[in-house]
Amino acid sequence: MTATRRPLTQAERQARLDAAYRYCAAVNAEHGKSYHLATRLLTADRRPAIHALYAAARTADDLVDHPGADPEADLADWSRALLAELEAGWSDDPVRLATVHTYRRYAIPVEHLVDFLAAMTSDLTVTGYADMDALDRYMWGSASVIGLQVLPVLGTAPGVTQEEAAPHAIALGEAFQLTNFLRDVAEDADRGRVYLPADVMAAHGVTREQIEAKRYDARFRALMQEMVAIVRRRYDDAAPGTPMLAPESRDCVRAATALYGGILTEIERADHRVLDRRVTVSKPRRLGIFARRLASAQAVRLRPRSA
Repeated sequence: MTATRRPLTQAERQARLDAAYRYCAAVNAEHGKSYHLATRLLTADRRPAIHALYAAARTADDLVDHPGADPEADLADWSRALLAELEAGWSDDPVRLATVHTYRRYAIPVEHLVDFLAAMTSDLTVTGYADMDALDRYMWGSASVIGLQVLPVLGTAPGVTQEEAAPHAIALGEAFQLTNFLRDVAEDADRGRVYLPADVMAAHGVTREQIEAKRYDARFRALMQEMVAIVRRRYDDAAPGTPMLAPESRDCVRAATALYGGILTEIERADHRVLDRRVTVSKPRRLGIFARRLASAQAVRLRPRSA
């Protein structure tokens, strides 16, 4: 005899939803310290949705990067569950519940989620990229759509449509992703993947075997110098989008940009030695950026709004 579960009351559903968002915030705080710091500059109503989107991306990424016995099946099962729950409007899993609520609240197109999950699935079999175009195609799902997911949560300035701001949100998502690729070259190589374009590597005489062996030399330095320049151009492409955002969201994006862009500076300060160490922005530097942006964010919220 199968027991029928009692439907949740509205109060119980709200309590579970609140707990789900708190769980996602904890995931963000543990795994994305710079990103979490920047989200603290958002208004309280926007912050939980950003935590949910981060936790969903992190969960799928972990199924690939820290796999169980059958990562392909695990990711497929998690993906199918999330898509089905998005249609149903509810989940018993905290990350998926907060994600479902966020997608529905902000009318985020489900296609963004499908494309992201496809990119994560490709990580199970694709281990390298021939050129920047190939890497950009991968980043559409792993990074570009993240920018498009976040955009409705951040909101746009009066008179600016999401369509107008979208190219810059895409560029910023790609800039963040490329920054991670440069910082995590050694870590990714340990997982059997290289996110540096093969043709750019070849132009500098750097082989995949050299990266996997973590051999740093002048050729690798030159490769990294070119890649840092490429990433900085993506940040430049993204910059005009910040004034297009809702005023109360701009300082979060400016802080995140400064924090992630700071990783590039730290790579340069380390003479591009990322094969034997993980380059990070120091805690005092992170807190300094946060403090400067906090003062600006508070001023925006205190500013009287025109009718």
